[in-house]
Amino acid sequence: MGLTLYGGARSRASMPRWYLEEKGLAYDWIQLDMEAGEHQQPPFTAINPFAKVPALVDDSLRAPGGEPLQLFESGAILLHLADHHGHDFQGTPAEVAAQRALATQWILFANATLAVALFVPANREREFPRLMGVLDGLLEGGRSLLAGPWGTPSWTVADCAVNAYLAYLPIFFPQIDLSPWPNVQATIAATQTRPAYRRGMGLDGR
Repeated sequence: MGLTLYGGARSRASMPRWYLEEKGLAYDWIQLDMEAGEHQQPPFTAINPFAKVPALVDDSLRAPGGEPLQLFESGAILLHLADHHGHDFQGTPAEVAAQRALATQWILFANATLAVALFVPANREREFPRLMGVLDGLLEGGRSLLAGPWGTPSWTVADCAVNAYLAYLPIFFPQIDLSPWPNVQATIAATQTRPAYRRGMGLDGR
């Protein structure tokens, strides 16, 4: 029984891979050759018929048909891992429900709002400065995005989703001046030095 994560180099698979490394969870990593179109061929299309990475197979749970649970979409994978393996959400049932709702909010923000602001040129010019300004305030002092009165861990799936995109900035857009947002800069620098992040990004030979 185990977890198998499928992805490609410099893809959104780095987010769940970082999460798995950060939580110390055992998993198998299958890196597909995207340039050769390996993600468009069986057996991977049996896991994700849309031929996109990442995808996860979790042998510890069964899908309605009895087969191991198979998931695509990085946000769905992250929430599943946080729910069933990382145990990010702690406390009373009401506290857990609130934490999970907020984590879902941040994961959707990362994939549907922040990603668009970064990777769509027109939105990058219009939306990017506004989003960075708000995030800079929220990240003051290295705060976790899911910090609250529940006593939650200092690093959660919400931080993984948002901070992974922020850390993409110097990789994909080194020309962007981040000096107006010192807390964003500090968050990126802190992320880049985390051993689990480096392993998840394949920077340490994994």
